[in-house]
Amino acid sequence: MRTIIAAVSGGLFGAGLLVSGMTDTTKVQGWLDVFGAWDPTLAFVLGGAILPMALAWNITTRRARSVVGTPFPARPDPKLGHNLVIGSVLFGAGWGLVGLCPGPAIASLSWGGTGGIVFILAMVAGMLAANPIRTRIDQVAAT
Repeated sequence: MRTIIAAVSGGLFGAGLLVSGMTDTTKVQGWLDVFGAWDPTLAFVLGGAILPMALAWNITTRRARSVVGTPFPARPDPKLGHNLVIGSVLFGAGWGLVGLCPGPAIASLSWGGTGGIVFILAMVAGMLAANPIRTRIDQVAAT
């Protein structure tokens, strides 16, 4: 059951990325170009993501387990720290330069050409380097 729910959820997510235009790098870069040819249409995508997530968090406060019987993950810490700020800046820079974030990048592998493959390889390298870099940043921040 868990695998079926994951497959349906992943398919729904991918279809949403495709229909909303999030796999189109020029559309995403237009959203981020607030001082140029700004395209505000992706605000509806963001709102469409925030509203169901707020509802889901509300539902989890009244339930002990998920539909498939696993416990819900803990709520994220709302504290604004150096890790969140640095990670957000790096994520935003990559998103702004390329116009892709991880979900749309994977969805666009079939038509992204060499650029999409290079992006995925760089993303994987960043994911592998994240823990050692975070450890180092935490050490520097503690001193």
